[in-house]
Amino acid sequence: MSGLLALLDDVAAIAKVAAASVDDVIGQAAKAGAKAAGAAIDDAAVTPKYVHGFSADRELPIIWRIARGSIFNKLVFLLPAGLALSNFAPWAIPPLLMMGGAYLCFEGAEKVAHSLGWLEAHPAEADAESDDPAHLEEERAKGAIKTDFILSAEIMTIALAAIPKTTFWMEAFTLAAVAVMITVAVYGSVALIVKADDVGLHMANTGRLGLTRRLGEGIVKAMPGFLWALTAIGTAAMLWVGGSIILHALHEMGVHLPYESVKQAASAMASGLGGPIGALKWLFTALMDGILGLALGLILIPIGLKLVTPLWQGLPRKLS
Repeated sequence: MSGLLALLDDVAAIAKVAAASVDDVIGQAAKAGAKAAGAAIDDAAVTPKYVHGFSADRELPIIWRIARGSIFNKLVFLLPAGLALSNFAPWAIPPLLMMGGAYLCFEGAEKVAHSLGWLEAHPAEADAESDDPAHLEEERAKGAIKTDFILSAEIMTIALAAIPKTTFWMEAFTLAAVAVMITVAVYGSVALIVKADDVGLHMANTGRLGLTRRLGEGIVKAMPGFLWALTAIGTAAMLWVGGSIILHALHEMGVHLPYESVKQAASAMASGLGGPIGALKWLFTALMDGILGLALGLILIPIGLKLVTPLWQGLPRKLS
């Protein structure tokens, strides 16, 4: 009997350790995922355009296909690559972070430039001219998965840098949790956004109560403004996160002046205004990170449009 009780105690102890490990994985994944918020918001803001023009019954299947491609890329390609970097070439992570941050700055600045009329809108995709809905859906899905690959690479690299150095398997499970959580959050949100118009229209046309019909009409009318706000928030988040990544990566590589200058300036401005010092310091730091990101992105626009974009468009579309 005593042996059985000892065995049960051992099982309970193992269960507690396992539960603590799961909690650690989820906690670290949540913190690491929060660091990648800028890229994730951009992903959610960009994806709805890929289902534009399709019948309502094809919207969710297309989103599901893109989500499958996204999680496949994260778990099969990007997670092993991230673990290899972390364990065999950690010195390469800050430069890769800088590349990802620079891409975020470029994307955000390009959106700002388009909105201000400084750049012409992108030409229509060649596949948009297809008369075959099945072919168009195939091309759109492949294009979306290819674009998602860049954003997923940024998300996984940012998350990898935010994970405390632990064991190989803890890092692996944490990165896998980040991949699943981010993908579910992004494409679950995209599905809700895409179907909100249909839900609102259904409520407006078939609601039994006047309040239900008015609510449906309100949803339909609010969606264009909501999408504009989502794009604006995503752009601001890209510039902020991109600038912050650049500063932190430079700091880790031994170039301390930019990071320290922003930190000291934010502290001085927060102290000068009084009030909640911590919140103001964060706000001013984010604002300066965003301004830096915008300035860097504007500088990168000619390089991106003339060199990087043509090279990327020339790559095969099948990344999943």
